[in-house]
Amino acid sequence: MIGLMSATAAGAAARDRLATAWPDRTRVYDGPVGDAVRAAFAECEQLVCFLATGATVRLLAPLLGDKTSDPGVVCVDEGGRFAVSLVGGHAGGANELARAVGEVLGARPVVTTATDSMGLPGLDTLGFPVEGDVAGVSRALLDGEPVALRADVRWPLPALPVTAEGPYTIRVTDRAVRPAEREAVLRPPTLVVGVGASRGAPVDEVLGLVEGSLREAGLCVRSLAELATVEAKAGEPGIVEAAERLGVPLVTYPAGELATVDVPNPSAAPLAAVGTPSVAEAAALARGGELLVPKRKSAMATCAVVRRPGRGRLAIVGLGPGARDLLTPRAKAELRRASVLVGLDQYVDQIRDLLPPGTRVLESGLGAEEERARTAVAEARKGNAVALIGSGDAGVYAMASPALAEAADDIDVVGVPGVTAALAAGAILGAPLGHDHVSISLSDLHTPWEVIERRVRAAAEADLVVTFYNPRSRGRDWQLPKALAMLAGHRAPTTPVGVVRNASRPDESSRLTTLAALDPATVDMMTVVTVGNTATREVAGRMVTPRGYRWQEAVR
Repeated sequence: MIGLMSATAAGAAARDRLATAWPDRTRVYDGPVGDAVRAAFAECEQLVCFLATGATVRLLAPLLGDKTSDPGVVCVDEGGRFAVSLVGGHAGGANELARAVGEVLGARPVVTTATDSMGLPGLDTLGFPVEGDVAGVSRALLDGEPVALRADVRWPLPALPVTAEGPYTIRVTDRAVRPAEREAVLRPPTLVVGVGASRGAPVDEVLGLVEGSLREAGLCVRSLAELATVEAKAGEPGIVEAAERLGVPLVTYPAGELATVDVPNPSAAPLAAVGTPSVAEAAALARGGELLVPKRKSAMATCAVVRRPGRGRLAIVGLGPGARDLLTPRAKAELRRASVLVGLDQYVDQIRDLLPPGTRVLESGLGAEEERARTAVAEARKGNAVALIGSGDAGVYAMASPALAEAADDIDVVGVPGVTAALAAGAILGAPLGHDHVSISLSDLHTPWEVIERRVRAAAEADLVVTFYNPRSRGRDWQLPKALAMLAGHRAPTTPVGVVRNASRPDESSRLTTLAALDPATVDMMTVVTVGNTATREVAGRMVTPRGYRWQEAVR
């Protein structure tokens, strides 16, 4: 819950705007502002104070404990111009909260955390525990000192400016080791513990067996990802409470699925009781991994430990049509999260300044789409966090299709939508896509012309608004005139046609013409051509396709 408080009417107005935008996430604290801050500090995970920073600091000072437990605090000025991350930037989530508040209120987020300011990921923001000299290693990264990366286990990390050797170390491990001097130890969630138990097994027995098994194997409980068991034990109190105390989810599997898992120590007892010859080992191994601790028993419980390697991650990111303000926040976040970036060289140039130090960039020229897709998937299979970029939306005539054709279920794939060229051009022209529409690429490099021609004829006969991608190049100058002629057989010569070149970029140009007047020679590969349907009209210099409400009302 996010606590909101203010001291003035102006602050209250902005406070109430935020409360209205986030009704399920926020609670307004009224009354004297000092009492409100104290109450919210005790009851909420985060605070947004619509107060001066000095006043907020004085109110917070007696309440602060340490950064691992204090709530994140954002301070918004009376004019709603700035959202300042004041306390708990990383651990309390105040940096992200400041950005989110800024989006709602139109305020400028102010983040002074050193790693964020320098474009480096904070070691305590990776989503899993970190121990040791976090401050010292982070300072070394900021100062450009050599920091070595030592990975005992594979896990996809964001870009970090690390070296093979150095006086400081980042160690990635699930082993129960003490951090050395000048070392930060990252604890990725690699361990899965399968658990079985007799009815009524005490939670202390289950918990003791799990923790003892990890300790004796030299494994760190902070790298525990989940407990796993058979569905028949999903409500067993001792198992359920053990997962809660460990702070991990309890994952269950049907007995029939566990019965198919090859295990070293099957038994007739669980087969008779719940329908599978193994619970602990089979549940731990159900999604693969290395069995580190075979089945161990106590009086009423069993457990087994598996190390599940980190899966590589491929984010397929649409960059939009080119303007920086049309690059989505989610796309920016994925660029910051990746350690490897794969893309067309000219698209890489558009966002190179957003890449964190240490990002490995694999760029290539036009015509190497399949090669880029293979490269991105191969890098993800090595366990890396990879961003594969494309213009517009990566799923529209871009990199998503070839990448997904290469990818199997051995990596995690995330799609990040972007503003397409058709949408960007449509917004410039007016509202040409107000009713049913279709996008067709006129490039026959990947699609036979006979197929393209059938699609254009179908769109013409169906009276669809048509947006042509890749309309004309120096080597392909006859396809656009032929496509326009097909449309002209079903539409009037005065049908509006919008032509937009380099939508949203500095050299953007657009014009509105007609089907009869369009000169194909004025069109190139950087252009999007949108041809209206029989209802499309020019209204005050804008291209508009009615949505058809009047017709729908008449039908009713």
